[in-house]
Amino acid sequence: MTLTDPLCGAAHPFFDENGDKLREECGIFGVLGARDAAAIAALGLHALQHRGQEAVGITSFDGQEFYSRRGLGHVAQNFSSGQAIAELPGMMAAGHVRYSTTGGSGLRNVQPLFADLATGGFAIAHNGNISNAMTLKRDLVAKGAIFQSTSDTEVIIHLVATSRYPTLLDRFIDALRLVEGAYSLICLTNEGMIACRDPLGIRPLVMGKLGDAVVFASETVALDVIGADFVREVEPGEMIQVGHDGEIRCHRPFGHTSPRPCIFEHVYFSRPDSLMGGRSVYEVRKAIGAELARESEVEADIVIPVPDSGVPAALGYALASGIPFELGIIRSHYVGRTFIQPSDGARHADVKRKHNANRALVAGKRIVLIDDSIVRGTTSMKIVQMMRDAGASEVHFRVASPPTEHSCFYGVDTPERSKLLAATMDVEAMAKFIHADSLAFISIDGLYRAVGEAERNKACPQYCDACFTGEYPTRLTDLVGRDGADQLPLPVGKVA
Repeated sequence: MTLTDPLCGAAHPFFDENGDKLREECGIFGVLGARDAAAIAALGLHALQHRGQEAVGITSFDGQEFYSRRGLGHVAQNFSSGQAIAELPGMMAAGHVRYSTTGGSGLRNVQPLFADLATGGFAIAHNGNISNAMTLKRDLVAKGAIFQSTSDTEVIIHLVATSRYPTLLDRFIDALRLVEGAYSLICLTNEGMIACRDPLGIRPLVMGKLGDAVVFASETVALDVIGADFVREVEPGEMIQVGHDGEIRCHRPFGHTSPRPCIFEHVYFSRPDSLMGGRSVYEVRKAIGAELARESEVEADIVIPVPDSGVPAALGYALASGIPFELGIIRSHYVGRTFIQPSDGARHADVKRKHNANRALVAGKRIVLIDDSIVRGTTSMKIVQMMRDAGASEVHFRVASPPTEHSCFYGVDTPERSKLLAATMDVEAMAKFIHADSLAFISIDGLYRAVGEAERNKACPQYCDACFTGEYPTRLTDLVGRDGADQLPLPVGKVA
């Protein structure tokens, strides 16, 4: 994430064409102890491509020197050639896929970021967002720091560089004690690799083994793709240090806190073939659909997912309701973000370029549409209209998450709150806005039941669900003093 996003008052540009889809901002991968470390990192990043599709970078270390290669676009566009991998020698490598943001300025924000420190080389790949990055940056610049990027991640590098502790590990811990927000980090040093999660574990990170090599990744699917065995999740607040000799040392410098992993990983961000919190993401999404069916029953002829993210929830809804599941919308997988639009009228055809109604199936039917979320509502409106144009007699919209009423400041690209449909309308008004016969969202308690909790602990929620509830688990320092900041709720468990 950059330092010029909505947290700092600027508009967020990196949605799909009409700004109506939430996106996780990045995925990270690291491997130490493998002969073809960079090639393995590229393959792992390919499995994490859904977490960031606009830029990719890999840094490697051969025992003497660090090497970096970064590029705009997909992993395959930048790391499919043998020459690209040959430029990254060594048995240790880390990589990053990301979505660009305002002020991205091309390659300078593409990670991993690298710096030569007094203790040696230091490369860092970051998933998440530092919610006091602007405050820290102002202090660092006042002391003479010179920033080469607009990324909040660079703040961590400067904090490490200016720490007075003697060892790199202690400097790193000292730096992270000053940081607020969400982070999963993979760092390369002359001594080996360090992987860690923030004390609340908001962003995911898992550990695996590939023979004698140690692997870290944002999701277990990246381990599957490279043939590695899943070992365990990196615990919230845990820092794992791996030496070049394979020795693994685990540290808990921040003590023990009640974890708050992002619940939206289960709803949408993670690939359905990943495990998250020990549970199959696919099965959780089916359970979300089943809860949704129980909470918002409606008479209909068929259940149709909005592809692809709505498919597992629609299957669960169909099984629980007894209404047949059908593919009433067919998605094109060959639509690029840079599609040439020859006229203003063509710009309004973006949904039809991606999705087309299965007219023979839909005509004359009462349908239930299942999607993962509603952000601004413009895509939902167009899909409902597409179903009506195909002859649907009734269109009932069901959403596999609660209403998204609040912005996220932990590494997810929600727009400013005034542009979130659920922040400005009640459910009835939203139904009219998207032209649905009825609209219902899963309740927050229903979502918690689907992920395996008996209920949501209101005093200390088990997940970060701030985008639904407005209960942020950390301070949002960079928002203090800005318009509307006085309306932000205090972090759960904090006292004014």
